[in-house]
Amino acid sequence: MLSVSLSASASAIASGRARSEARRPGGIRLCGPRGDAPACGSLRLSHAAATRRAVPRAAASGNGAAGGGFDYDLVIIGAGVGGHGAALHAVEEGLKTAIIEGDVVGGTCVNRGCVPSKALLAVSGRMRELHDEHHMKSLGLQVSAAGYDRQAVADHANNLASKIRSNLTNSMKAIGVDILTGFGTIVGKQKVRYGKVGFPDKEITAKNIIIATGSVPFVPKGIEIDGKTVFTSDHALKLESVPDWIAIVGSGYIGLEFSDVYTALGSEVTFVEALDQLMPGFDPEIAKLAQRVLINTRKIDYHTGVFASKITPAKDGKPVLIELIDAKTKEHKETLEVDAALIATGRAPFTNGLGLENMNVVTQRGFIPVDERMQVTDADGNVVPNLFCIGDANGKLMLAHAASAQGISVVEQISGRDHILNHLSIPAACFTHPEISMVGLTEPQAREKADKEGFEVSVVKTSFKANTKALAENEGDGIAKLIYRPDTGEILGVHILGLHAADLIHEASNAIALRTSLQELKLAVHAHPTLSEVLDELFKAAKVNSGVSVNELVAA
Repeated sequence: MLSVSLSASASAIASGRARSEARRPGGIRLCGPRGDAPACGSLRLSHAAATRRAVPRAAASGNGAAGGGFDYDLVIIGAGVGGHGAALHAVEEGLKTAIIEGDVVGGTCVNRGCVPSKALLAVSGRMRELHDEHHMKSLGLQVSAAGYDRQAVADHANNLASKIRSNLTNSMKAIGVDILTGFGTIVGKQKVRYGKVGFPDKEITAKNIIIATGSVPFVPKGIEIDGKTVFTSDHALKLESVPDWIAIVGSGYIGLEFSDVYTALGSEVTFVEALDQLMPGFDPEIAKLAQRVLINTRKIDYHTGVFASKITPAKDGKPVLIELIDAKTKEHKETLEVDAALIATGRAPFTNGLGLENMNVVTQRGFIPVDERMQVTDADGNVVPNLFCIGDANGKLMLAHAASAQGISVVEQISGRDHILNHLSIPAACFTHPEISMVGLTEPQAREKADKEGFEVSVVKTSFKANTKALAENEGDGIAKLIYRPDTGEILGVHILGLHAADLIHEASNAIALRTSLQELKLAVHAHPTLSEVLDELFKAAKVNSGVSVNELVAA
């Protein structure tokens, strides 16, 4: 979605009407995280899915005029990756579309998240490889001492964000999306007011409204942010300094990726984690191996089971002070003195000031409540007609590509085709070196589900050490893990730690989305020698009973 080709977009829009008319009205389509909903093929659906209601098709009147006397067929509040994906698909469906943005196009992902962080991680990967003398020698290479220019690295991240932001803006302008500047507020049914400080507000009407306002870094109480020595990921991505010793509060995706960057550039890192183990949320077996590869071999130490109850920025020649208390007893444990502290404790929805009270909508810890179709529900649990919420603001799955998939799903619905996104088919990745990726359930989650529903769970694993391509690059550290139902061949989860894990996971995620069984995947052909054979071996290692298949189970 981020590398939109303008010519491809224009071609898609030109053919979109004919293609959408060829689809069966009211047909149900389920797809995974792929940004291009039309690429999802016809699926074999369960009886329950096949009998779900069809949504009345919106009157599409082209990009020039909205139907039903509205200013727009669709107004999107928020121009991040989710809003962008929804806007492009809406225009393809012939909906007159506007997108309101109070900051800059691209949202968190492009400007303060996924995109600039990958630029920094690209640098850290190169530095890590160049500094690994043993690895270089094993390949027959001799490399002199490698160094870096901090400002040039920072400029690389900033320039990439600017380029992608420009691409997104141009892709919407090229197909006629109206980009409205200001902060959007819902003032009534199908009415939005927007404006910016110093200018009069404007009010527009829309047949449908999507809220896609994203999230901001979450900073716990007691932590003082100065943006220089105590900061969030928003500040860290500017790379204004590389501290000798930095504490990272939180060991999830954000914390892990920044630990990779800072240690590659020469910093020592201390993790502060509230839970009893590092990397909560990852499959426990993968987390254990990742700790051995990504933490224990580097200049990283950690404190688990503790809260950072108070963090004071460095000033007057004094270091950053971090007071740690026991997560259970709340007793003081120790005080850390470090050069800097990165607060990576997750993200909070950005939903204040949207006028939700005008629609009797009450947020839950800041998140906007939605049903499985991303339709906003009010304080009484009723669906608010023509109002949807996607992305971080609804809290279902706080990933940029999940927001885009949700946005496309909503457009499918308002275009007359019922669509429910399978969130278990949406992959996630941590871009460390090596990478970690996952889709579906962890092993504990799968076993809990199996106990409740009465089926068996099996697990198989393969190693990157058995893969020719990984060995050719001397990158044999890694594992792939498959969690599945041996009675049906249904994939429940796949977890990968290893070279290019973030790219490899999509075969598994698409298999879950398309309900492809292991019986079918065992017959798939993979080019040799490639890293994709890691998954080929994984699928072939699964022992599936010669009973009912996943597709027969779905159709029952």
